[in-house]
Amino acid sequence: MTSPFQPGSPAGATPASGARRPVGLPTPPKGWPIASYPTYAEAQRAVDHLSDQQFPVQQVTIVGVDLMQVERVTGRLSWPKVLGGGVLTGAWLGIFIGLVLGFFSENPWSALLTGLIAGVFFGLISSAIPYAMARGTRDFSSTMQLVAGRYDVLCDPKNAEQGRDLLARLQI
Repeated sequence: MTSPFQPGSPAGATPASGARRPVGLPTPPKGWPIASYPTYAEAQRAVDHLSDQQFPVQQVTIVGVDLMQVERVTGRLSWPKVLGGGVLTGAWLGIFIGLVLGFFSENPWSALLTGLIAGVFFGLISSAIPYAMARGTRDFSSTMQLVAGRYDVLCDPKNAEQGRDLLARLQI
């Protein structure tokens, strides 16, 4: 196995190329842009088209540009909703644990009922405490999503022109 570091140099030393790079950190994408699309599905379709044309797709990268974190509000939270959700979540967890314990118990129904009661109690506590501690500062539920403004398709420079020509013929 070859190492990017010079022989005899300690871990974390300067790579043979002379550039200093932290070990294990993600690196920015490299390549020339050969196309840009407004949606990920269109960028994915473009790469699929390149693959169908026997293009070396291992040299291609799809990059989301102009990233935004989008939080979509799904509803208002109240004590009944919080406690109801806690009861349901706890009940499912309790039923699962009760079923598992029921396999090793002489009375499986008793284990199931004990798991259900413990799960409901745990669900109530684990949902009520964080909601009470928030003191009304976040009385809504939401989902988070990372969205890109556009998706660029990058390619290794030696095949970028060929990739650009193939994608110019693609009708998206």
